Order: sequence, then C-alpha cells, then structure tokens
Amino acid sequence: MNVFIIGTGLIGGSMALDIRKHFPDAKIFGIDAHSNHLEQAQNMGIIDELATLDDLATADVVIVSVPVDACLTLLPQVLEGISEQALVIDVGSTKLPICEAVENHLKRSQFLAAHPIAGTEFSGPTAAVSGLFFGKTNIICEVEKTSFKLQEKALEIFQKLGMRIRYMSPKSHDKHIAYVSHLSHISSFMLGKTVIEKEKHERDIFDMAGSGFESTVRLAKSSPAMWTPIFKQNKKQVMRALDEYIANLSHFRNLMESDDYELVFQEMQQVNRIKEILNGMQTPTKTL
Repeated sequence: MNVFIIGTGLIGGSMALDIRKHFPDAKIFGIDAHSNHLEQAQNMGIIDELATLDDLATADVVIVSVPVDACLTLLPQVLEGISEQALVIDVGSTKLPICEAVENHLKRSQFLAAHPIAGTEFSGPTAAVSGLFFGKTNIICEVEKTSFKLQEKALEIFQKLGMRIRYMSPKSHDKHIAYVSHLSHISSFMLGKTVIEKEKHERDIFDMAGSGFESTVRLAKSSPAMWTPIFKQNKKQVMRALDEYIANLSHFRNLMESDDYELVFQEMQQVNRIKEILNGMQTPTKTL
C-alpha cells in the first residue's frame, strides 16, 4: 500500500508512524511545502521517500494534513492527480468549507472528510508521536458521498489506529468544534496575552504561576499559522461562541462586583457537572 502524507507535521507525521506500525507493508511518501520538514521526517523514519504532487498517480491512500486555508486549493489538485482507486482523506479542523470546495468534483466519491480530535500544542515532524490517536474520537462528515469500498478502506485504517468514529454533518461539526476546540484555543491565547502584558510591570507573576496556569495556557503554544486560518474559515460559529463566552464572563464579573458570592458558588457548582459530561464522552455515539 502506497500512502502519501501531505503535511508531515504533528497529525500527518503521527498518522504515518501508526500506519507504518499497523500496516508493515505500507510504503510512506512525504509531501510538504517545507523542505526542512521533509528532511526531518525522513531522518526520523516517519516517511520512506520524498514525493511531489506529480507522483500521486501511484498512491493508494493520500492523507491531507495541511492548514485549512491551503487545503481549499490543494484538495481539488490532489483529486485530479490520483488514480480511480485511490482514497483521499483530509484531517482538518474545519469541515464545511472543505467539503464545499470539492462538492462538485468528478472524484468526490474518492474523498473522505475527517477530523481526528487529537493533538498537542506542538507542531512539525518532531512533534509526531506514535499512538496519538488511540482512544480518540474521529469525526467523519458526509460519509454517504464517499464510495462504500473506500469507506471500508478508511475505516480499516482508523480502527487499526484505535479511533472511535462519530458521524456528523459538516455544519454541525463546525458549530460544535467552535465551542470545544476553537474557543478553548482563543481563551488560552488571550489568557496568555493578559498575563504577558501584566508581567511587563510585575515580573514576579510567572514565579507564582502554578500547574493550573500552565495547563490553561498550554494551547497558547499552538501554531498561529495553523489556527488563524481555522478561525477565519469558521468565523461565524467562532463569533457566536465568543459572544456567549464573553456574556458568561461579564455575568461572573457582575456577581463579583455585587459581592454575591452565594451565586458565585452556585455558578461554579453547576459547572462542576462538566466532570460527568467528560466522563460520558467515553461512550461512542453517532450523529447523522
């Protein structure tokens, strides 16, 4: 099986490592706009050979793991270059614009839109880790538009990597991911910004920062080159999530200002049930 990884960073590189582990006969080819990434990926054993888009005719599986703005123009080119039997999977964090970009493509049935909910705050081939996707949810959109034979091929790969599958429309995906992922990153970036600005005047602030602060701003280490296009593509849903988040922050501030600490306690107590919700995420479900 010839597997082409376009974008050999965290997600693409980690997929390559796991595919190599579970499909020992697979030959992994790497395509990347950054030549240093390809060199690193090859030296680390993530890929076997360097390739270009002109080589895609020999591909059995192509995994597109590039920033979502680049994916809009790259994906149609990839579909043009593959054989009639090849499968193309994208793993971007937005789905509606990407699905719309290939909606009328003649090879639409060879494309599967996916979003593995996995990752770290690091980027590049050196961030790739084996086992990244084990036990993680993988959202698949518009599965009915992918040929059944290629669906089976994709599911075999996902199941070998240990992912739990959930089906969702692209619009629903972008709405929900705006809250649980995109808003989380914005919150982390802006908390980091607030503290950095304060630190200009009070340098001791980082000496007092504990594990709570560190875990909350972990996502602020993420690549702006990756996240800016995500926010742009999902602007409508992200703005809606931001409005609701800001309203809750303002409400909490008002409670503090009015010294209503009984309601402050009740607010936090009600949110404590997030523990039950997160524990319940271990049960796989389907949304059509």
